[in-house]
Amino acid sequence: MDIDRLTFGPDGLIPGIVQDRSGEVRMVAWLNRDALQITLDTGFVTFWSRSRQALWTKGETSGNRLRLVQIRPDCDADALLILAEPEGPSCHRGTQSCFDGEPWPATLPWLGRLEALLQSRKASANLGGSYTQKLFAQGVDRIAKKVVEEAGEVILAAKNDDQAEFIGEAADLLFHLDMLLLERGASLLEVVEVLHQRHADRTGGPA
Repeated sequence: MDIDRLTFGPDGLIPGIVQDRSGEVRMVAWLNRDALQITLDTGFVTFWSRSRQALWTKGETSGNRLRLVQIRPDCDADALLILAEPEGPSCHRGTQSCFDGEPWPATLPWLGRLEALLQSRKASANLGGSYTQKLFAQGVDRIAKKVVEEAGEVILAAKNDDQAEFIGEAADLLFHLDMLLLERGASLLEVVEVLHQRHADRTGGPA
């Protein structure tokens, strides 16, 4: 990134909007040239605190760092979209996002939250408490079998005149497919990225 091409305000600052890979907006803060350069050099998002008049790396005290993935300036180069991998909540209140309310449930951010929950169930599979913990404990073969079973249920439901049943079975399939992806060390977000890239390759547009 060419920092000299950015338009900083009269106070030497530029706003940075932090978004995670699921698409959820985590927070908004300000960067000066030094904060941006440190972010690029270290790979961890650093801001300028207007109240303290000092640089601060997100998570330097809480441990909830933001691992940099990509920075994109807007069309006027006077604002930054910062794509990051959060290492914990991003708000000082202990919530994932500084913005109140839940993401619209049909959007990818909510699927990202669901995947994070499934990942935590996988990490505690040896405890065997919930359905997902027990299924993760049984391994890839059992989870794969459930995906096949749920796919069959979707096909059967598609032949019936019951839209609610069809949508419900599709939700079950997506749920178990995400479990299988996580069991194999993959992610639903990676699948979305592949679809996104395929679309870009075929249309010639940006990914």
